[in-house]
Amino acid sequence: MTSPVDPATDIASIKTRLREQAHAARNALPQKDELSRKICESFMALPAYAAAKTVMFYVDVRSEVRTRHTLPDALASGKRIVVPYCVDNELELFLLESMDELATGMYKILEPRADLRELPSKKVPIEELDLIMVPGVAFDRRGGRMGHGKGYYDRLLEHARLDTPLIALAFECQMFPEVPTAAHDIFMDAIITEAAVYPGIGRKTTGA
Repeated sequence: MTSPVDPATDIASIKTRLREQAHAARNALPQKDELSRKICESFMALPAYAAAKTVMFYVDVRSEVRTRHTLPDALASGKRIVVPYCVDNELELFLLESMDELATGMYKILEPRADLRELPSKKVPIEELDLIMVPGVAFDRRGGRMGHGKGYYDRLLEHARLDTPLIALAFECQMFPEVPTAAHDIFMDAIITEAAVYPGIGRKTTGA
């Protein structure tokens, strides 16, 4: 007699496998700089970007879609550009006004300089964000997103205004037929890859 499969264990193993596949595909992808520029150009061509006054960009880590090449153009656009950084397993928001305000920190990650983080003028409440760029490991065409499993972005995004679009950036190789999601997971309004802009079901549908 076979023992019953624990659904939670099964979902965890599926997530682990998808993360491994997505990371391997992303790491092996050639021309990441060129593809990243194309994806970022599509993000900045969105009507939601044109309408936004305050936009959150993420700063790329390892083999994520690279945003650091596009940030100077965003900074020159006249919009308020905000970037997240991690403190005690939570994401804080930093008003970025110059690339000089970023420095290489732990794990060789480019992040806001420690000497600037506590300045009141640099702290931005999430309610002020009009558009949010979101990274991730794996996605599906419903807007389902899978991160690294630590929940940083889920905890941040649950406080975003409902009228603030959540736009994920990904390479096409990070798209899957379906990623496992739970009730607390937040769906994207769109996912931009080098091949397409996939509309997601967003938060209004899921009640997240």
